[in-house]
Amino acid sequence: MAFAASLAELQAEASCPICLDYLRDPVTTECGHNFCLSCIHQRWEGLQGTFPCPVCLHHCPDRSLKRNTQLCHMIEIVEQIPTMRGKRKRQEEPLCKKHREVLAIFCEKDLQLLCAQCRASSDHGDHTLMPIEEAAATYRNKLKSCIESLREQIKDTENRSEMQVSKYFELRQRIENQKNELHSEFKQLKYLLEKGQIARLISLLTETTNVQEKLIEEKNQISNHSSILNSLLSDIISKCWQTDVDLLTGIESIYNRYENLETPAMFLYELKKESFFFPPHYLGLHKMIHMFQADLTLDPETAHPSLVILRDRKSVTYRTSFGRHNPQAHSSYPAVLSSEGFDAGRHFWQVEIGGTGAWSLGVCKESFPRNALMSPSPRNGCWQLQLWANTSVTCHSVQWERIGIFLDYELGEVSFYNLRNRSHLYTFSGGFTEKLMPYFCLGPSSKSLVMRIVNDV
Repeated sequence: MAFAASLAELQAEASCPICLDYLRDPVTTECGHNFCLSCIHQRWEGLQGTFPCPVCLHHCPDRSLKRNTQLCHMIEIVEQIPTMRGKRKRQEEPLCKKHREVLAIFCEKDLQLLCAQCRASSDHGDHTLMPIEEAAATYRNKLKSCIESLREQIKDTENRSEMQVSKYFELRQRIENQKNELHSEFKQLKYLLEKGQIARLISLLTETTNVQEKLIEEKNQISNHSSILNSLLSDIISKCWQTDVDLLTGIESIYNRYENLETPAMFLYELKKESFFFPPHYLGLHKMIHMFQADLTLDPETAHPSLVILRDRKSVTYRTSFGRHNPQAHSSYPAVLSSEGFDAGRHFWQVEIGGTGAWSLGVCKESFPRNALMSPSPRNGCWQLQLWANTSVTCHSVQWERIGIFLDYELGEVSFYNLRNRSHLYTFSGGFTEKLMPYFCLGPSSKSLVMRIVNDV
């Protein structure tokens, strides 16, 4: 009995841990384990960088393998020893629970292991059947293809989580800015808006609480989803290193888990602009914003080469280096036009300015010369307000200047308002005979200046 046990142990040591048969052309990894050359190459197929040992998962830095000549000769000797190996191996092979025969076939439709009798039954007569080795190779490659996708999903989930945290702090800052604006308004209106102040601050606090709760809930959902993804990734990686039979056993369950992954929905929110009750001289401007606000976008084709139009086409800033020149662009002044123009009606738009430098806003005729060396003025078809800014350029700073422009085409007027204190700045009066284009200009010394179109009511 002791001899038989020793002989069985010797035969086990002479077997490949992957195919479980005697080693063929044996090679040794860096960690000291032996494999058939073809088996280890097949197991490492498609991997890059480091290659884990199938036995101990030690990461081998490259595919360099040492051929074990002495072990090769030893296996030739072991193969000559008469043993019960064939019988023992057959007894250890998994059997069909129904027919008690060796499982040697895989049904691709039902994702099940079959024996010879299962294959002959009507249940699988018209199904695609494959040998275990071929099926294992196919599904091993499919599982490997899931790994990179899962890693990308995990990375995307982590990015979304970070983005939500950033959005939360951004929202808190915007709410804080609105609170500051409310306080500024109430200082001017005092008793008239004192009761409204309390109500609206409570509304902002409620909005903050509600959004925070929803963001925390979504963060928890994202965290749970990330845990599910990591768990599935770990299970699939572990599955890929299993033997063919173990890999295919339960493959349907793990494959369904991957196919049925559902990304949690993202909580979308939009901060509502708080409205106020203004005294009579405020009501006209408030009504004007509500009734006539236009949604403008900047036209990159008309932008001076020194201007940068951001992707949303709502913001423009100055850069020191010149970009590509467009024949339709302004070349004498760092200006840009809106994509939208007006030849009738009443229209209102708002612009925020941050930074330091000269700027001007207004409208110009569609035929206004863009390359002539002349100062824009009503005489040559450009009605603009010119000022100097010296404010913070922090995205959420309350120090941004906000200017409102109101065009009444039929009346022939362009009016400008300071929306921070609701004051009238200036009105051009005249007659318009052709299409007018909203005009935005950053002075040549405005290297830190930023303009952006806003649509807040």
